[in-house]
Amino acid sequence: AAAVSWAVEKNITAGTSATTFSPNDTCTRAQILTFLWRAVGSPKQTGDNPFSDVKSGDYYYDAALWAYDMDMVDSETFEGSTPCTRAATVMYLWKNAGWPDASASAAFTDVSENVDYAEAVAWAVENNVTSGTSDTTFSPDDTCTRGQIVTFLNRAIH
Repeated sequence: AAAVSWAVEKNITAGTSATTFSPNDTCTRAQILTFLWRAVGSPKQTGDNPFSDVKSGDYYYDAALWAYDMDMVDSETFEGSTPCTRAATVMYLWKNAGWPDASASAAFTDVSENVDYAEAVAWAVENNVTSGTSDTTFSPDDTCTRGQIVTFLNRAIH
């Protein structure tokens, strides 16, 4: 609840209606990257749109271009309605933090040291952004809810 209040107060997100936030709804790539973009001040992008599936009228247009410039999304399609996973979430937050080194790797049986998000997981755990879903698992492919995303954002940025 505190993270939701923070996100609404900082204009990072609004509810899904005038009276609801829908914390248990799945968060999409467009939503998390828009939330993150707003949390860092909504920097205006000036480059060309690299995405074939993002139009200038989309609410996430500037956030998508920013995410591309930050190397968070690097394909020709943005796929904004894709559900955001735990692995993608920590990658976005880690890249936003400047790709910092973690002092140790995270010890999860489902996160190999060879995967591209291993350093992001270690950083997120070390910085109390999130923990595992159990003592031994991170569950990188689990999708995140809106409530989880604003909680992770609050911990990473606040």
